Amino acid sequence: MSGRGEALSDEGLAVPHAPVPVFFLSDSTGISAETMGNALLIQFPDLRFERRLIPFISSVEEARKVVAILDKAMDGPVTPLAFTTAAVDEVRLELQKTRCPLIDFFDMHMQRVESILGTKGMRVAARLHGVGDIVRYNTRMAAVEYAIEHDDGQSLRALDKADVILVAPSRCGKTPTTMYLALQHGVFVANYPLVEEDFEEAQLPRPIRNLGERCFGIVTTPARLSQVRNERRPNSKYASLEQCTYELRRAESLFRAHRIPTVNSSAKSVEEMSTVILQTFKNA
Repeated sequence: MSGRGEALSDEGLAVPHAPVPVFFLSDSTGISAETMGNALLIQFPDLRFERRLIPFISSVEEARKVVAILDKAMDGPVTPLAFTTAAVDEVRLELQKTRCPLIDFFDMHMQRVESILGTKGMRVAARLHGVGDIVRYNTRMAAVEYAIEHDDGQSLRALDKADVILVAPSRCGKTPTTMYLALQHGVFVANYPLVEEDFEEAQLPRPIRNLGERCFGIVTTPARLSQVRNERRPNSKYASLEQCTYELRRAESLFRAHRIPTVNSSAKSVEEMSTVILQTFKNA
């Protein structure tokens, strides 16, 4: 071996390993299988993976077809790996007939959960990412509509209905965080961009001045902000390192003066930032 994730060719040169075929299987959308599977795969940064999602496996016949796909992959040069969250017993048991290594998240944990709770689970598909909980689903969709209307300060209507108001200079990550909180958690989020005149004031911008307890600031590093802005408006004052440094410094000063909690987006994912925001307001 020449190094992690590499092998030696006949000429003694380092060549990367072929990608590992990875399958995410589900009798619903497959989002859970992908999320949990990728949480494990990310621990192997030196390996390459060729991912394939196979959702909505709703019958034994469809499961047999998937088994044929997995078994064919087993005959390839690299041993594949499959993750499944199939909940329906007949589908799950059929999938387990494959020769392919199968990580069955449902089978691994369901019996223990049933034992602890003292009751048997429903074992049906489409409960988590479907519309089984119609109230929660409708709340999430309403939150998404609210987020779209109030993205980047487009609408000031009903700002008082926001659970959270994200405040930051342009291109710090407000919009993706807003949408994630709305879609995944049903949180009503508005986001408000700080502009040039806001940096000249000691007070919060007028539209959010009386809503400081709902505000959450997002900052980043000047270098990262300049890089992102240059992708949008290259070689502009807006994207210059000097302008980015000024805006971030003024934003941080404003947040400190009004005791607004902040998160730095330069080294955190949208999921991580959303968790920080939710926990901050939960513990407030």
